[in-house]
Amino acid sequence: MKRTIFIAILVLQYCLQANAQNIPAYTADALMKRASSADTLYVINFWATWCLPCVKELSAFDTLQAKYKGKPVKVLLVSFDFKESYPQKIIGFINKKKIQPEVLWFSETDANSFIPKIDSEWSGALPATLILQPSKKFRFFNEGIITSGMLGKIIDKQLGS
Repeated sequence: MKRTIFIAILVLQYCLQANAQNIPAYTADALMKRASSADTLYVINFWATWCLPCVKELSAFDTLQAKYKGKPVKVLLVSFDFKESYPQKIIGFINKKKIQPEVLWFSETDANSFIPKIDSEWSGALPATLILQPSKKFRFFNEGIITSGMLGKIIDKQLGS
């Protein structure tokens, strides 16, 4: 009986690790470079597990991911969680909430350095969303909660839908 329980625990642990998303650490420069492909529209959301408005709006990005599957739209969720939460707490949160878009962890802490690289008007408050389409030189920044309807309108206009 003990052996069966031990094997079941090992299998469960393996399955959880297999489903866990790898969360790479990014700086502002690396993020902006990542979002520079001319043929893609990037939706980048800045959030944290401890930010209630952030958590509330995460479902909008899951909806977005599903709606634009197969189209040149890339959703990136950039976690501003503290270093102590990286990566275990963030992975646990992602798995619990069944978050589908790719998650990155923001590793910079000097707001005076990274904010101008993302958007000079940003106060640093979370949540915030940046939409970029390099080929059209399109840039939209929203500080605060954003809805899936608002995101859809912006994206459809950019895609010509």
